[in-house]
Amino acid sequence: MLLLAFETSAKAASVALFDGEILLGEQYQNTGLTHSQTLLTMAQDLLKQCGKTPQEVEAVAVANGPGSFTGVRIGVAAAKGFAWGREIPIYGVSTLEAMALGLGIYEGYVCPVMDARRSQVYNALFYVNQGHLQRQTPDRAIALEDLQKELLFLEKPVFLVGDGSKLCYNTLKEAVPQLILPPEGRMHQRAVGVGLAALQSQPDNPAALFPNYLRLSQAERERNEKLQQK
Repeated sequence: MLLLAFETSAKAASVALFDGEILLGEQYQNTGLTHSQTLLTMAQDLLKQCGKTPQEVEAVAVANGPGSFTGVRIGVAAAKGFAWGREIPIYGVSTLEAMALGLGIYEGYVCPVMDARRSQVYNALFYVNQGHLQRQTPDRAIALEDLQKELLFLEKPVFLVGDGSKLCYNTLKEAVPQLILPPEGRMHQRAVGVGLAALQSQPDNPAALFPNYLRLSQAERERNEKLQQK
């Protein structure tokens, strides 16, 4: 199965192409340009570099959240458009699970953390045993102080990934000395992890695939507050 994977949940955007479990190539860009400007161009360039055409793609995968509201929305829309146009399967995967798989550690805990503002991070906890990922918590928005309480009792190394890694490490490293900060190049979301997660899951109904933001946007929160005041 020729699988095209999209990742747009944070500042960087990336696209990866798999032939079964074999990674054929990846495009990664962290220039600050909007994903709507770069994503499909990156996909076209990657396919061309790998000697493939859009018509040969047999499935699409996308990180459907949590993450940047705008970024996730762009990625999901692009993936759905690509899948619908060719009538091929689409896989929506957890951004956090994709990050954990993309790190590629053999044993230990993986703690994806994305800055969710309002003193919270988007987070899930995974245990990797001989390369196999075991989910320990659901995807959630959690305060750093509450996350610290969970991590305190873990005896094995805890690898941080995501754009909230440095924030989490600098805030919690004294209380949680088993925290490990990976190299910059392995810290952030990448489409390779999205593809790996899709290969372990079942396809979604394109009409029912929507971004999973985990919490309301700021505009929605402000609207609800105004309604409560009336």
